[in-house]
Amino acid sequence: MAELESLHFSVGILGISGGSLLLLVNNYGSSPDKDFIPHTALGVLLLIIAALLAYSGVRRSLSQSQLFSSVCLTVSALWCGSGLVYLLVGEGLVGTTELRSSLVPGLAAFTLAFLILATVSVLQREVVLLIISLSISLACGHQIAGLSSPGFGQSATAACYLLVTLVGAYFGCGRLLSFITQGRVEAPGTGLRRRAGCQGSGVRAPEDCNDVVPVGLVMNLLSASVIACPLLAVVPQLTPGHVPWLWTAAVFQLVVCVLSYRSMDSLTATFYGFTSILRFAEGYSALLTAYSIHPSSPIPFPVVFAVLFFILALFSCQKSLAEGLYQLFYVAYTIALAAQPSLSFQSGAQGVQAAIFVVSAVMLLVTSYNNVSAKRIPTGEGVFKALVTRVSGLTLRPHDRHSQAPYLGYSRYADAEVLGHACSVLAVFSITASMGDRAPLGVLVLPWAVVAGGVLQLLVGSVAFSRGKTLESMAFVLYGVMWSIWGLTRYGGLYGDTRGFSVAVGIISFLLFNSLVTVGALFLSVAWVVYAATFHLIIISFLLDAMGALPYGYDIGVSIVFGLMSFYCFLSGLFSLTFLTPQLPLGRALVRLSGTGGGGKDICLHVPARKATAVHQIAEIMKSGGICGMPTDTVYVLVAACNRPDAVEKAYKCKQQAQDRPMSLWVSSINQLEPVRSLLSALLWDFMSAAWPSSISMVIARGPWMEMFGLGESAKHIGTPRSIAIRNPDCAVATHLINLVGPIAVTSANPTGEADTTHHNQVYAKLGDKVDGVLCDGPSPENIASTVVDCTKIDSGHIGFFRVGLIPKSQVLQIFEEVQKRHSHGQINPGFEADLTEPDPNPNITDPQRNTEEDNTESTESSTVPPPTQSPANIDTSTLATQP
Repeated sequence: MAELESLHFSVGILGISGGSLLLLVNNYGSSPDKDFIPHTALGVLLLIIAALLAYSGVRRSLSQSQLFSSVCLTVSALWCGSGLVYLLVGEGLVGTTELRSSLVPGLAAFTLAFLILATVSVLQREVVLLIISLSISLACGHQIAGLSSPGFGQSATAACYLLVTLVGAYFGCGRLLSFITQGRVEAPGTGLRRRAGCQGSGVRAPEDCNDVVPVGLVMNLLSASVIACPLLAVVPQLTPGHVPWLWTAAVFQLVVCVLSYRSMDSLTATFYGFTSILRFAEGYSALLTAYSIHPSSPIPFPVVFAVLFFILALFSCQKSLAEGLYQLFYVAYTIALAAQPSLSFQSGAQGVQAAIFVVSAVMLLVTSYNNVSAKRIPTGEGVFKALVTRVSGLTLRPHDRHSQAPYLGYSRYADAEVLGHACSVLAVFSITASMGDRAPLGVLVLPWAVVAGGVLQLLVGSVAFSRGKTLESMAFVLYGVMWSIWGLTRYGGLYGDTRGFSVAVGIISFLLFNSLVTVGALFLSVAWVVYAATFHLIIISFLLDAMGALPYGYDIGVSIVFGLMSFYCFLSGLFSLTFLTPQLPLGRALVRLSGTGGGGKDICLHVPARKATAVHQIAEIMKSGGICGMPTDTVYVLVAACNRPDAVEKAYKCKQQAQDRPMSLWVSSINQLEPVRSLLSALLWDFMSAAWPSSISMVIARGPWMEMFGLGESAKHIGTPRSIAIRNPDCAVATHLINLVGPIAVTSANPTGEADTTHHNQVYAKLGDKVDGVLCDGPSPENIASTVVDCTKIDSGHIGFFRVGLIPKSQVLQIFEEVQKRHSHGQINPGFEADLTEPDPNPNITDPQRNTEEDNTESTESSTVPPPTQSPANIDTSTLATQP
């Protein structure tokens, strides 16, 4: 992991160095009359480098290296926006005379952003990041001056980038050399320092850190600069040259949204999902000015947006009071937009954006410092909790990485349904605008419907799918596609006056798909049924419009109904994220299937195996007489504590096994067999010590030693009357659980006669109504069962095989031979080892003799056992069960 971090760091630093070299050469080689590198070529090269830096910044963010990640992604955004501006100028889409007015607002924002990051670098003694941030900040400032007077700032800009190039090249090459030599060679001063804020200080756990929040704040700073600059007369007005900056901010905020879900921070992800919608709308409005179109915004829409921002700000106060107050500025911004007859981003809206510029800069400094420092600037983190605890009936939900664990098992992403329902609200209220006799582009609906209803719904669907929410994922993806297609055709000018059968056919197909979603929602909750059914009415309104038979007011009526239902689901999601009580109910499933829980409350506990407290939960259930599903080094198994005979009896009856399908005994280590060591042969004990832990099950003779495990009457279900299978699994989760519980009785975690269970979802689906808990660890590492060795005749020097599974026969025989040699000869002189090796008196001992019927989890395989003439009369090998 350290080597990969070093590589990503090297790629990022060298990318910054390469981009700086490009700009260095261009600034030194250009003259007032001619550019050294054509604008088109410069723009394309900057975009390529920006993509490389974005990759490096995202990867380092996933490794929790905040300051470098913030610097890397901020540089990427700078060169992405400026590269697009150069590209538009080079292609003639933006005039050469507009280059200054297009670049200055973005460069001004990044000048301040890099200065703030340099300040944080000074406080954290990050010399390399300090030099890079401060030099790029000065370069942006000098570039602004150079756009007004080339002789004043051009050389200074080049000098700043020269410093970045030299420092970046040295440090990047040093880290790359360390990676290539695996740390054996490291240039002086190029070592990586571990952060203090989230790892070493004990102030916050790593899962509580959201590394990418500073990047989102930089994008807010960027958009605020672009919108507010006309108010300060820095530029005359918004033009198409400003679109690259605004849409760059939108794209990077979408990245911040996704990475915030990766950091299990749903509230922050929702906020930056909202702001990305605003950025796309602002850029779209600026783009239309090139076509002399001044679109008007649907009046209800900014009001609805203001309500959503206000509610989100209230719930965000649980993170910190400063964050909630910061989001209130966007409430004021959307209200200012609603007060304007057209979405021109003038007057009040520009004034609010100027305030957002100042507040974003302060928040960037505070957030960046708190993310990397052990000492924190107070932001009112405990105020919300203190207020809630004073109100009776309110119980806050504890927040950690596992507080948003999916319905089954483990996911790397938090729940995104809050954003999905909010986007449905935005999209549906945007289409309530009446077009009248205006052109489709004359009403600003396209960005709201396509971005909010389309792009973000698709993102939410992807996150839902990663969390195992198949139906929810299908619904969000379907609705996202529907909003995108309808928005582009109806409000993008593609629809025109077209009416008739061809358009209706496509809408009917969506009706059929949504019918399937509605049927599937019966298995989720009442709220989802109503949600899907009301969207059905929306699609019918699209169909009636396509056929030219839309009744007056029908579309507005069903849009309001669907919008209110989406708003209720949005509120319910926020309450679920914040409070244990109260909750806004979504209702139970209308249809339930046996064995799956069906969304009801009669479901077993399912907890992630990666969490130590979860293993302790399962252990407590087993100590209390419960039976649970557990991952192993092979397939999933059903387990019960041996010292709880009632649990063993329950597990046996749960499977409805036949008498020739006995359970096996598992231990966490051979030390758990120490009390019965005197009752086992020395050769068997040493063979167990040498072979375990592993995927080897050993069938040994049953004896009085079984009474020491507290099985009581349930001992009859462990093994057969004459033999028993015992195993020590090579699985950290399994051995930890057995350490807590003691020896356990084990059987396969599936109904008799069905295939192996290789995922916790299968255990839950097949036995969820019969077990008390499932320890979830995703797919099994192996789909092959254990190797079952017959050790009933081990004292005579021979072992057999009932099944060859994960461990090959040759490996087992090699282990046994080594143990046998130690017992036969003690310490052997290697020179005489060949002479002392005796030929096998029965070379066919491991030849296949018969087929043994497997347990209900495995298929029948060829097995090798000792010949009948060598099997002791008191051992019944014909009823030995194959083990998981």
